[in-house]
Amino acid sequence: MLVCALSTAVAAPPTPEVTESTLDTLLSDRNLLPRLAELRDSVSNTTSDLVMNAMGFLGVRYQRGGTEATTGFDCSGFVRAVYEKTLGLALPHRAAEQANVTAKISSDELRPGDLVFFNTMRRAFSHVGIYVGEGKFIHSPRAGGRVRVEDMREAYWSKRFNGARRVEGTKAEALLQNLPFARQE
Repeated sequence: MLVCALSTAVAAPPTPEVTESTLDTLLSDRNLLPRLAELRDSVSNTTSDLVMNAMGFLGVRYQRGGTEATTGFDCSGFVRAVYEKTLGLALPHRAAEQANVTAKISSDELRPGDLVFFNTMRRAFSHVGIYVGEGKFIHSPRAGGRVRVEDMREAYWSKRFNGARRVEGTKAEALLQNLPFARQE
């Protein structure tokens, strides 16, 4: 019986190999190359703008509950101000709330503009900064401190690292959603 079943089984057709040139042809045929270039440029420009705006606040003093450069920032107020200035996106004021409204990513996926969270007050997501690349982040550290760039690989930060998040809803993501093969919800 088993031999009979095996002899009548039909093999699945081979899966066609998708090469880079096949993908390029498909994208070209569907006129998607210009839109992908636009998306790439938008992501790059948005990331660059975020980091540049954040760097523009270097030296601004820490102020608990602070949300403006003129009076000072706390960590989450700093992040909120950078995202609002760059993208017009108002994040919540508390670090834990910012973690809740953003998409969890692995530290391997970090790219400039992503948020990095730390446990600095014996509770998860009690501190937040903006990743700027090469293992570094910019943040408003603590009372008496000023906005500065630090290395996440330093012992203090690495043992307190809680995770990374990506802010969704950027202009680049809106472009991505408009592509014909974008995921529909």
